[in-house]
Amino acid sequence: MFSRLFGRKKKENEEMAEVHISPNQNWSFLGADMHSHFLPGIDDGAKTVEDSLTLIRSMIDMGYKSIITTPHVMIDYYPNTTVTIGNALQQVKDALKENNIDIPIKAAAEYYIDEYFMQLIEKEPLLTIKDKEVLVEFSMLYEPPMLFDAIFRLQSMGYRPIIAHPERYLFFHQNFRKYRELQERGCRLQLNMLSIAGYYGRNIKAIADEMLSKNMYDYCGSDAHHEKHVNVLKVMAGTKDYHTFANYPFLNNQLCF
Repeated sequence: MFSRLFGRKKKENEEMAEVHISPNQNWSFLGADMHSHFLPGIDDGAKTVEDSLTLIRSMIDMGYKSIITTPHVMIDYYPNTTVTIGNALQQVKDALKENNIDIPIKAAAEYYIDEYFMQLIEKEPLLTIKDKEVLVEFSMLYEPPMLFDAIFRLQSMGYRPIIAHPERYLFFHQNFRKYRELQERGCRLQLNMLSIAGYYGRNIKAIADEMLSKNMYDYCGSDAHHEKHVNVLKVMAGTKDYHTFANYPFLNNQLCF
């Protein structure tokens, strides 16, 4: 039984590794990817520079024109700073140049809203997606008590929050009004492309589909950490969901540089 199970899993992985994207159905219309984890060894994304290059090559193959990669800043797990992120970015830029891979790449961050973040806001400038837009996330299971205070503090300092993958916050699923409240408070909302693929489960896909149908998203991001994520995006380019993306007014093209 287990040998059949693992054998089937191996076959699925091999099939995923062989996926090729059609030149007529790629993600070039998005222009920029603005949420990913491509810097080596500083969070749960790319582990090595070689991993970074593999992932970036795949993004180029899928038609992306520029990349804003966003390592986690989460004090308990990934205590990154502008220095650690800057050093890792330079490693990747050097490797891209050495390997004649031509795509603009910059680094922002995906900030986790907690007490540390509330202190960080006061201490130093934040890494931004564009202008003063800052990508933030929080617990998937529990609404942080300082969520709206953090949003207010960011805005009072001239920043505009981009809420990463709002469809994945389970505590909002029974209170859809919360999504509207985030918008009314001036936040932008970023869809995880993997959510539409059903990667995180049916319920999250259902919420993402509903938010798309109501034109609630501003940006979409791959949130790619590894090759499996990238291969899911390649598969998506051959599905009906691709056409939903192609006809949606995402703002990603405004992020190209």
